[in-house]
Amino acid sequence: MAGIYIHIPFCRQACVYCDFHFTTSPLYRKEVVDAICRELQQRKNYLGSVLIDTLYFGGGTPSQLSDTELGQILEVVFSEYEFTDLPEVTLEANPDDLSDEYLRFLKSAGINRLSIGVQSFFEADLRFMNRAHSANQAVTSVEKAALHGFNQLSIDLIFGTPGLSDKNWQLNLEQAANLPVNHLSCYSLTVESGTPLAKNIRTGKSAGTDEDQSANQFEILQQFAPDLGFEHYEISNLARAGNYARHNTAYWKNVPYLGIGPSAHSFDGVNRRVNVPNNQSYWRATGDVPHEIEELTAINRYNEIVLTGLRTKWGIAKQRVMETGESFSLELNTNIRPFIASGEIIETADAFLLNRKCWLRADGIASDLMV
Repeated sequence: MAGIYIHIPFCRQACVYCDFHFTTSPLYRKEVVDAICRELQQRKNYLGSVLIDTLYFGGGTPSQLSDTELGQILEVVFSEYEFTDLPEVTLEANPDDLSDEYLRFLKSAGINRLSIGVQSFFEADLRFMNRAHSANQAVTSVEKAALHGFNQLSIDLIFGTPGLSDKNWQLNLEQAANLPVNHLSCYSLTVESGTPLAKNIRTGKSAGTDEDQSANQFEILQQFAPDLGFEHYEISNLARAGNYARHNTAYWKNVPYLGIGPSAHSFDGVNRRVNVPNNQSYWRATGDVPHEIEELTAINRYNEIVLTGLRTKWGIAKQRVMETGESFSLELNTNIRPFIASGEIIETADAFLLNRKCWLRADGIASDLMV
């Protein structure tokens, strides 16, 4: 099985922290949507004959698409690709876009999972992030989605924002648990170069991030998640009763996927491809869209297995390491011993698991194990 990711590069306004490819200009929306449909048709053989199990609309803000625009893309997807019987079809949405009329359309069009960009239930946080929705809309959008029959609902939350107290972060988590959601994606605010947030901090218009605050609030997440009914199955992702995000889980397990749209990434099991992150260059292409190819070496594959594996409850799968080459398996077994002796990594028959007390240090430990 495999997945399809479709990047929709349009937003109503720019969040201060975002460094994904997007535009707030409505220009060329029709041209980009038409080009997405063309690319879907041109690259339908990229994944071979495997069935598609997940379809994910990300961005940008996919819920900025009209029902006509989204319907046009879905018609091409479902006519050109063969899906499993019960695929996961996710659309990222902002609370302010989820009117009753739009929710009815999404449900009828085959979207069966929503990832709603709540970020916070506090007005001050939303204004700091330059979000378009209100705290009240953050709540009502989730409630309305459930009333319209969406039983697979995920929300995003951000911690570590200047001014977010530990108490309010805990209240954010409790509010999420009181809503009909079965998945949470919780991220620490990061300052990416070139974003409005980076500029605001540099010019003194905004306070910077506090590593101690972020670390403490991550520990609060770890502490309270089980009590609220969520399993912390990946460093930034939590789910009720095994409702893992199938699309993202496939990424972490190196399942092939097709990326469509400007800046979208693809992976065929051997190589990675990145589409041009420019809307005009993308839609003006007469043949294959401009892109770059990265041929993954055995070292690349090994390092990705280590990096992604340590972030999840499933750990580094020994069999997957062995498949990259026996020499990598031997090297990992040697290099990982001090971490096992210190209790930072737990060894099972099939995998190496990062002790959850060390999740904040996952990237650093992974770096020590890479070649």
